Amino acid sequence: MKSAWKVIKEQIDHFYLVRRLSLYELKSKNKNNYLGTAWELINPCIQIMIYWFVFGLLLSRDDVTMGGEPVPFIAWLVGAFFLWTFCYQSIILGSSSIYTRLKMLSKMNFPMSVIPSYTIFSQFYIHLATLGISIILYQIMGYYANIYYFQLIYFAFAAICLLFAIALITSTISTIVRDFHMLLNSVLRMLLYISGVLWPLSKVEQFPMLLSIMQLNPLYYLIEGYRAAFFGTEWYFITHWQMTICFWAFVIVLLVIGASMHMRFRRHFIDFL
Repeated sequence: MKSAWKVIKEQIDHFYLVRRLSLYELKSKNKNNYLGTAWELINPCIQIMIYWFVFGLLLSRDDVTMGGEPVPFIAWLVGAFFLWTFCYQSIILGSSSIYTRLKMLSKMNFPMSVIPSYTIFSQFYIHLATLGISIILYQIMGYYANIYYFQLIYFAFAAICLLFAIALITSTISTIVRDFHMLLNSVLRMLLYISGVLWPLSKVEQFPMLLSIMQLNPLYYLIEGYRAAFFGTEWYFITHWQMTICFWAFVIVLLVIGASMHMRFRRHFIDFL
């Protein structure tokens, strides 16, 4: 727990640096492209159109019920896919954030825990842009802004906390065992299909135990929270308070484990160069 408090304090003390480095990371990543950072928005938009074409048109996916009302598949998909893209990119880039910067570690004058943090924030800026796109699309579709949108602030904060806790663990393991990054990529691709992004988990409600296990996925909690906000169905984190408690308990456990691992190995990271 002591390590966790120290890591959190490092983020607070260096928050200004995190914001500056995250913006630099975002700009430098796309500096050689004609469209620049626009590709960060174009890519997920292309992906969502592909999934809509395959699942919505070719497979004739039925409307999904939200708050007792049928919702077109494309509208239902948009409510989760941009969040999934944010989580996927943050976990992948966060896991490789330290070992890809080993050569610059000796030149740094800020804590190493800032590295995964600013990597996640660089993706968060993109997520804010995709949120704006989502809101515009929903106004066009007839799902107008409502008071439940305020819970998007809570769920975005919850997502950042979860991703940072995961990044502390994965960035440490990936620095020591490089193959772990490849394994993580494969696991995340599998999670896309079992987190309620592409199909409602209610389809397996005839298997109550399986459904309960799948709902324990913290990404499912975030995804359903976003959809509840967009479609104005409920205050999800209050209505499903049991899942809220489970989510934050999971985040705290991951943060304690990740901070302990990070503090234990970070002075030895340079040895893995």
